[in-house]
Amino acid sequence: MPSPPPSGLDRRLFLTSLLGVTAAAAGLSGCADSSAAAEEASDAPLASTVPAGTSLKIASYQNAQQLQFKLAGFRDLPFKVADWLNIGAGPDVINAFRAKSLEVANNAGIPPIQAHYQGFDAKIVAINITRKPNYLFATKPGSDVRTVAGFKGKRLAFSQGQAQGVVLLRALKKAGLAYDDVELVSLTSNQFLTALQSGQVDIAPLANTQAPAYLAQYRSARTITTDVVDLLSLLWAPVSVLNDKAKAAAIAAYIPYWAKSQVWTYEHPDEWNEQFYVGTQNLTLRQAEAVTALANKPLFPPRWDEAIRWEQETADLLAEGGFVKEFDVSELFDHRFESLAAEAVPAEYRR
Repeated sequence: MPSPPPSGLDRRLFLTSLLGVTAAAAGLSGCADSSAAAEEASDAPLASTVPAGTSLKIASYQNAQQLQFKLAGFRDLPFKVADWLNIGAGPDVINAFRAKSLEVANNAGIPPIQAHYQGFDAKIVAINITRKPNYLFATKPGSDVRTVAGFKGKRLAFSQGQAQGVVLLRALKKAGLAYDDVELVSLTSNQFLTALQSGQVDIAPLANTQAPAYLAQYRSARTITTDVVDLLSLLWAPVSVLNDKAKAAAIAAYIPYWAKSQVWTYEHPDEWNEQFYVGTQNLTLRQAEAVTALANKPLFPPRWDEAIRWEQETADLLAEGGFVKEFDVSELFDHRFESLAAEAVPAEYRR
């Protein structure tokens, strides 16, 4: 694993080390505005039907999306799913977009900001608002930390390109802690548990789904809950894909199914617990029920004004720390798709 960055490390250098050799090779020296290869996004009207033979390569982290479709009975889609890819982490999604092995993905709000900073052109096409925290903070075994204020002087697992990273930054800001008050250890989220277990970090943000198993294994570890939320769960896609009229039509057709699948999961917690958490994630039924009790009710806004404001706050927070350059996030949203998710669900799931 990467070693912790030294105290007071220049944030721009920290970013370079975090992105690594792959990012450097890709020419990630500035934001998308300065990229000579930037692709102009299409504003052409979406086709009303999907051309025959059109396919999409869709992210399905831990195979959850395809399981949702299966359980909800969504079989006769108006496009072909060429591949369901078990990819979820923002950095991995961006790499897959670059490699053209993935065409649409579900992430939080921060990966599109990171992609823009790296000079990769992608757009947000659907929004699900989350009102309750999806993450909590876990301590290493034996830690005496009880509050976010107690993070001062501690080593914190930090993933700049993922939701966990912005949740951490927002929690620090709310607690009145500056970046230099803590030691940010650059890791990806799939390294957090191992880092906690080994004592490489003192604190790591974990998804609600991860915490039960971790606490069961390490009785002396603790969790710290906050009211910090990561507001956005979104679908996004590369501009090169959205500029393909057939692919754009397929994504427009996919969005209503995606929205309905979130509603189905929320309305069928018992079946989802058994089929997903117990059946594929090795949680006990009691642990699964505890996770489901914290689940957010899906909310699909007909307009994206709140989402854009939130995304701008997130980008500004990252810019304050020197992690990205300031920019207007409104360019990250493809408004051709704005109302599609909300129109597909009952009124109680519209926001």
